[in-house]
This record gives sequence, structure tokens and C-alpha cells, in this order.
Amino acid sequence: MQLYRDAFHAMGTPCEIQLYAQTQAKAQRAAELIIADVRRLEALYSRYRADSFLSEINRVAMAGGRISVDEETAGLLNYAATCYEQSEGLFDITSGILRRAWNFKSGKLPSKTQVQELLSKIGWSKLRWAPPVLEFPLPGMEIDFGGIVKEYAADRTASLSLQAGVRHGLVNLGGDIKIIGPRPDGEPWRIGIRHPNHQGAATRMLLLQEGAIASSGDYERCIVLNGVRYGHVLNPKTGWPVRHLASVTVVSDLCVVAGSASTITMLKETDGPAWLRNLGLPHFWVDIQGETGGSLEELSTETAASIGNGKQQAAIMVLDEH
Repeated sequence: MQLYRDAFHAMGTPCEIQLYAQTQAKAQRAAELIIADVRRLEALYSRYRADSFLSEINRVAMAGGRISVDEETAGLLNYAATCYEQSEGLFDITSGILRRAWNFKSGKLPSKTQVQELLSKIGWSKLRWAPPVLEFPLPGMEIDFGGIVKEYAADRTASLSLQAGVRHGLVNLGGDIKIIGPRPDGEPWRIGIRHPNHQGAATRMLLLQEGAIASSGDYERCIVLNGVRYGHVLNPKTGWPVRHLASVTVVSDLCVVAGSASTITMLKETDGPAWLRNLGLPHFWVDIQGETGGSLEELSTETAASIGNGKQQAAIMVLDEH
């Protein structure tokens, strides 16, 4: 079988496809289906595009109106509602509005007044969701699928590849990885977890033949003032960054589950590791003091392993075979 690679940029991040197929044409056809679907979801749910369906929803939200949504969007909203409930209100797709106060490129903290004013517009429980109708009784709110849709897109890549007859490969959407199947010889994929404090180094290496993996962390966007790091993972109840964990990586059958579980763990701060342990998914965490833990803690450490490919934004990366 031939290995086919394709790199592209979508959803604000570098992406890569690695597929094994009998012919390059077959692998390329699968890759085209995958990229087209990722771009379809980006067009629907990007908050950066005025013509996206998400932007249409948020225009209605700003006016305090109501809107009917399609079945796919309803599924995402139902999952967001489940995450909100299971996280006791910490995973909240209405909290993206906090970016109006937090500019991580500025090197400055927002004022407490700025943050407090936005908190009144945050809260999934303030919406009325009676599928297929989403209603915003309080004008000025908005929603953001940023914590769900990229992982959902990753999960869809496996079925699209299988439909095209390609059964060995993986897709990496900026660190959200979905494994389509093991390498043709049955060997697993080698996936490195990036060290939160050392770019280009892996703190752990996983061997996976199936499933998905996702990470959350405070190292990609942050403000450091007087030796204190303020990361971009914001608590929707306080409006301020979480302070306990530096990164969390979770393995699951579905990337959307791995992604939301890692984010909820970050948001739960000191209670996060115990919550994730009770969830029963394989995981690994690093706190801001550099301490590590999780059910994957005893795996071999490869701190010198290069993440490679120049994609050091990704929290996890497929490592080339030696």
C-alpha cells in the first residue's frame, strides 16, 4: 500500500491527512471528501464568516429573537447542552463573548468591570432550546461552537474515508486526531503529546490503533505578567482564566468526547483530575507546577522526541517512525 499525505489549513489551524491505499488516486479521492466536509462545516459554523449559519444565529441572538435550526446543528446544540449539564455549567458555548474583554495579543489584562459586564450575557440556561427552535430571551448574547465543531469534523473523517474504501490512516485537525485504522501492517500510530512548557518536545508518546485523541491547554495563547501566566481557557462563571492545569490530553472512541472532556477537566481546575478519573477515559495531565498525572502517566517518556513538521501549535502530533 502507498502512504498518501495531504496538508491543508482549515478552522484556523494547520491540518494533515495520512492515508494508506492501494493507489494514490483512491487515497486522494478519500482526502478530497474529507477536506470538502471540513470546509463545509467551517463555512457553516465559523464565527469569522458573516455568511455562516452561526453568524446568522448570532444576529438573531443579538436582537433577542428565535431561529429554527437543521438536524445537524440541533445535534451540536444537544451535545453542548449535555456538556453544560455534566460540567455543572463550566462548559458553556455562550461564553465566547468573553473574547471582547480578553485580547491575548495585547499583553494586558482586561478590567474587572469589562469582564463583569459580559458575565450578564453568559449562560446556556438563559437560552430556550426546544428543538428545532433556539430562542434568546436576553438580547446581546451569542453562541460559539469552537469547543465542539472541529472535533465533530474529525470524527466524520473516519466514515468518509471508509466510504471511499480507505481503511488505514488518520486525520489531524490542529491536534484533534481521529484514527481511521492502524497502519497496513497492523502497527499502531505513534502520537506525541506536546510538553506545555517546551515547544517542539513531546512529554509522552502514545501507541494507538483506533479511536481519537484531543488536548486542551493554556500554552497557545496567554498573557504573562509579573511571572503569572493567564491562559485562554476562561471560566464562564468568573470570566477569568483557569489557573491549576497547564494541559490535559484525553483518548476516546470519539474526538468530540475527548475534546470536551479535556476542556471540562481544565475548567474544573483542582477538581478536574478526579472528575476525569471517574469518567474512566485514558488521560494525561500536566499542572502549572509541572506535576503530571492520569491513567497514561506510566507510559514511556520521550521528552526529546520532536513534534516535527513545523506544526508546533498542535498539542498532539503524529510522530514519524524511526
